[in-house]
Amino acid sequence: MSETIKFEQSSDNVFRDIGFSDVEAERELLKADLAFEIYSILEERKLTQTKAGEILGINQSDVSRLKNGDFSRFSVERLFAILNRLNRNIEIRITPSEDRSGHQRVVAV
Repeated sequence: MSETIKFEQSSDNVFRDIGFSDVEAERELLKADLAFEIYSILEERKLTQTKAGEILGINQSDVSRLKNGDFSRFSVERLFAILNRLNRNIEIRITPSEDRSGHQRVVAV
């Protein structure tokens, strides 16, 4: 007996897929992308959460939140500041959108 499996095509934004408004989904995805870059740098440098907190100017529990994907306490601006403390430049590039509403994304080089 075979079962039919229902599935839904992703919008390419998990936050939109789970019910966030378009504006909220874009902001949350941007924060997730920035937090992932921070996480990657911390892993690459093999920093403990305590040492990372000292470098970033945040407490160890906030480092833990970032590493565990809980960035609800972080604004985009705060994540930018953390990346700056990790010796990263942040450039904002504005380009025309191919559809009616633009989007935000992080491209790390």
